[in-house]
Amino acid sequence: MNLPLRSVCVFCGSSPGSRPEYAEMAAAFGSLLGKRRIRLVYGGGNVGLMGVLADAALAAGGEVIGVIPQMLVDRELAHRGTDLRIVTSMHERKALMAELSDAFVALPGGLGTYEELCEVLTWAQLGIHHKPVACLNVLGYFDPLIKLFDHAVTEGFLRPDQRHAFLLANDPEELLRHLMQRLPSPDRQPPIREII
Repeated sequence: MNLPLRSVCVFCGSSPGSRPEYAEMAAAFGSLLGKRRIRLVYGGGNVGLMGVLADAALAAGGEVIGVIPQMLVDRELAHRGTDLRIVTSMHERKALMAELSDAFVALPGGLGTYEELCEVLTWAQLGIHHKPVACLNVLGYFDPLIKLFDHAVTEGFLRPDQRHAFLLANDPEELLRHLMQRLPSPDRQPPIREII
């Protein structure tokens, strides 16, 4: 029997991006999580897609945990309406976000989003966790990344099973269905913080 999906870690941009559809999809996903009573765990920001996502989840009655380093709190970027967890470093931030979550989702974003996504994919490859990892592919935003992963398979740097462990969906409802189908059984979940 698989675990229930209680909590989703979302990586996304601290910028809204150049197209309104990015913010619209972040709001739709946040609202869906809130309505389904699936806790949102995210980077704790009040700007860009991060702020839109958190605001939508809160407006839908959801629980939102923001995990943010003190240096970003000092820059007044923290979302004070969330259950804010202030940490000392980016490494501690990512470890706590992973520990609090049953699955990982990336929405469009920049270097930080790519770095967080690739790190949790690497942790999955190494067996540090068995939680599903997915992207909400708004306007084909992640298509170039998928091409890069496919190229890594062709060139022998990534196994096909590792490439196909990564989920992709264009719709929030479809994405949640994929995540729920891939949740591990309770005995396959090592304590992440003890490993990283």
